[in-house]
Amino acid sequence: MSFEQGLSGLSAASSALSAIGNNVANASTVGFKQSSAQFADMFAASLAGASAVSVGTGVALSDVAQQFTQGNITTTTNPLDTAISGPGFFQLTNTGGSTVYSRNGQFQIDKNGYLVNAQGYKVNGYLPNSAGAILGGAPVPLQINAGNIQPQESTTSVVGVNLSSASPVPTTSTFSPTDATSYTNSTSMTIYDSLGASHVATMYFARQPVSISGTGTVAVSGGVATMTLGSTAGLSVGNTVTLATTPTPTTYTITGIPSTPPNTLTVTPATAVTTGVAATTNAPSSNWNAYLTVDGNLVPGASTSPQLATLTFNSSGALASTNPVTSPLGSIASAALFPNSTSVSTTQAITFNFNSSTAGSTQYGTPFSVNTLTQNGYESGQLNSTSTSADGTIIGRYSNGQARTLGQIVLANFTGVQGLQDIGNNSWVQTAASGNPLVGAPGTGGLGTLQSSATEDSNVDLTAALVNMITAQRNYQANAQTIKTEDTLMQTVVNLR
Repeated sequence: MSFEQGLSGLSAASSALSAIGNNVANASTVGFKQSSAQFADMFAASLAGASAVSVGTGVALSDVAQQFTQGNITTTTNPLDTAISGPGFFQLTNTGGSTVYSRNGQFQIDKNGYLVNAQGYKVNGYLPNSAGAILGGAPVPLQINAGNIQPQESTTSVVGVNLSSASPVPTTSTFSPTDATSYTNSTSMTIYDSLGASHVATMYFARQPVSISGTGTVAVSGGVATMTLGSTAGLSVGNTVTLATTPTPTTYTITGIPSTPPNTLTVTPATAVTTGVAATTNAPSSNWNAYLTVDGNLVPGASTSPQLATLTFNSSGALASTNPVTSPLGSIASAALFPNSTSVSTTQAITFNFNSSTAGSTQYGTPFSVNTLTQNGYESGQLNSTSTSADGTIIGRYSNGQARTLGQIVLANFTGVQGLQDIGNNSWVQTAASGNPLVGAPGTGGLGTLQSSATEDSNVDLTAALVNMITAQRNYQANAQTIKTEDTLMQTVVNLR
């Protein structure tokens, strides 16, 4: 009888309508994957064998298969929302301690600092060590550390300045941070001690005069005093030279210097010159002394020298060397910066690099300028915001301008995705049909990537679902008509006399 076929058709059409209705109901559910009802015909076995002519007994629902295609990605205002672009599932630990999988990336932080979804399921991933490096191994629930970031004392600094080749020698030869006539240029930056307290570090640059080498005995002849010198490149008529005498230094005007060494420096009046003197000049050289003060206190350089470093430039204006020289070239380690403090480290030292590959100091004809002035210290900071990178790394940004890795979200995929069992709440669990999860960092091993402040929409095509609903409705009506027709035939048989 056709009642059986018609009834199975009604049941099949009803199942199709249920699947379509479920799709339509979840058209706005984040991470939802639409389902489609799949059917198979039923055929009764015949005792007459395969050659017998038989009619099928109807249709049966064989499966309701979910379609794990990519949904559209929509941006949100929640920085913790995370969308998967490509294959993979978030691995979550539910409230019972079991592992489930989801494509819904609407996350938040619970009262204990765990990254969770709306059901309180904890997101699994990798945690960092104290240095911020991600630790591998088995994924664990991600707990975001919302505490203050530890301060870091300043230990290195890169200084890139242009010291003008047109600058004169300071009129006062002895440096003092309170005497502007004892240095040529200055610049300041903030540095930090071991407790994160800020201090003002000021660097002063003083151009040095030409060094007169080969100082010897001054000879007086015919009323003119002469001194035999080594090479004195840079001296010219109009410069002055100071001869240190006993008891009082005296300044003399240079009247002329032969260009070929040994040079003869002629000074007048000759009657004031004695033997055994040392000479200096105000002629500018290519040497600059760099001095450092912290909170107004002078910090000596190596061997307790007043200057932190002496910078020497070549004829092209590039930094040729520093004195003293450490490695890398142009890096000078200072003495203890805060020797009078009992609350911070008394061994803190800063290495200043004047000749970095990206911002070397120069002596060009342009005015003084500061091109780079950086240091690696910072104060303690509070967590202001988080963001998730494409590889799942959660970056925390702090009030002191620093950023730190807080964890890494992992993804899992399955060889038999269709074998996953849907348990509701946008979650699936693995089964024997799905196989074991293949877990890794996003963007590796065929896994998709992540997008922060975004969610994946349902992959339901609402237009197609409505068309399919009409088709299923017609199928239901047709099968009902089959039953109605069979009923009419039965009524006709009953009415036979």
